[in-house]
Amino acid sequence: MRTLSAGKLWGLRRMADSAGRFKMTAVDQRPPIKGPIAKHYGLAEAPYDDVAGFKALLIETLQGESSAMLLDPHYAVPRGIGLLSPQKGLIVTLEDSLFRETPEGRLSAEIDDWSVEKIKRMGADAVKVLAWYRPDAGAAVNSFQQDFVKRIGEACERFDIPFLFELLVYPLAADAHQTRDYVEMAGKKADDVLASVAEFARPDYGVDVFKLESPVEAKEAPGVGGDGWERAQGLFDEMGRLAGRPWVMLSAGAGMDAFRRILTHAYRAGASGYLAGRAIWQDAFATFPDWQAIRAGLEGGGVDYMRDINALTDAEAAPWHSHACYGPGGARFDPADASFRHVYPGFGGSVS
Repeated sequence: MRTLSAGKLWGLRRMADSAGRFKMTAVDQRPPIKGPIAKHYGLAEAPYDDVAGFKALLIETLQGESSAMLLDPHYAVPRGIGLLSPQKGLIVTLEDSLFRETPEGRLSAEIDDWSVEKIKRMGADAVKVLAWYRPDAGAAVNSFQQDFVKRIGEACERFDIPFLFELLVYPLAADAHQTRDYVEMAGKKADDVLASVAEFARPDYGVDVFKLESPVEAKEAPGVGGDGWERAQGLFDEMGRLAGRPWVMLSAGAGMDAFRRILTHAYRAGASGYLAGRAIWQDAFATFPDWQAIRAGLEGGGVDYMRDINALTDAEAAPWHSHACYGPGGARFDPADASFRHVYPGFGGSVS
């Protein structure tokens, strides 16, 4: 049974809707947005104004259906922070989109000149970090990735802010399908996804909420009630059991129909919502650089899709604060907890 510090409890409440369900929109993508824009212009690097402008448009058009939005410090925060409603939760990403590829696996890093402390100081409600992970990568690589995540988790505890952790498996050099894109790995193994969740569910990583990928390829997820759905459901159930705390689904570039099917499995397994981007906005983005068409697509199909998956979330997702890890009384703050007395020395935990 776990209690939450005051800051973590407040941040988690800010990220969710009033019923405790996460309906969070990702605006922090960098390569998936920069790449198509750069390709359109025939440039090595996408123009800043186009990337930042698209992110600002995402905030304008999609925040109404979101409980929280995930922004990156390079583009979305500078251009969009003034557009984000203070009624919405604010999550800021800390990992750099550039990773180091080695023969033994991928190495992650924080964005230069940003930290958990800086994210806390700007008033964000949570820190999000993505780490690439393969249980069968080189021992030195996995040790590096584990230390990277532990360092973030310790800082989130020190600055009393929720740690939202995203996991993605990726191709090693020997795999048939190679990509450096931020997309679901073709041919991924469910065992790799599950073993990764089991590793980072250990308490020394300090994860408060998991952002998880489907344990089966999106195209193979039949949705609850579809042909052979019980096998896929068993994998989602095991993933939820291993997570052992609130968790949400990521879309990893899945299409609208595929992601909705994934959510039906996830919610049956105890997920508390989603944190998704491309499943919501990629169809509209495909009309770049027609900004009128992009806005129309977001305000039309994008918003309609969010309303659809939000209705599914309302009906089937588990409120985060009711998760079994918090015990029968649900998530709560204990002012007598040692961690609170550490942050606020001299606080006795009682009021006379």
